[in-house]
Amino acid sequence: MLDLKLLCTAIVEVAPPLLVGKAPAGTRTVGELRSVTMSGERIKATLAGVAAADWIRLNGRVGDIDVRMTVRTDDDALIYIHYTGKLDLGRPGGPVATVAPTFETGDARYAWLNDIQAIGRATLTVGEGGAARLDYELYEVL
Repeated sequence: MLDLKLLCTAIVEVAPPLLVGKAPAGTRTVGELRSVTMSGERIKATLAGVAAADWIRLNGRVGDIDVRMTVRTDDDALIYIHYTGKLDLGRPGGPVATVAPTFETGDARYAWLNDIQAIGRATLTVGEGGAARLDYELYEVL
């Protein structure tokens, strides 16, 4: 049985997607992350820099997600985050993303993140021009 501990909530704002198009592996899009806000008991952070993106490859209604970003904590530590997962665009009640983030940091205050596996789920809201917002709940797997 899995034991889970809430790590944080996260709001991810994504720019309108760049449609790479239908390729042999599926229809690929790239969305630049405009902002990220993470809020939790042990971590509070926002997006650091602009080198962050969400790559999605769709085959039918389900897509593969690949996200890479760096966040800066409220006490100035840098943390690299990478997650993969699934985006279900046909789910009753609206699109849902299910992900498995991992973390890397050299900051001793957050070294515990290097050792954990997290899982999370987000609801997806698509706005004007295709810009999107993902509202995540991320959990540490104990």
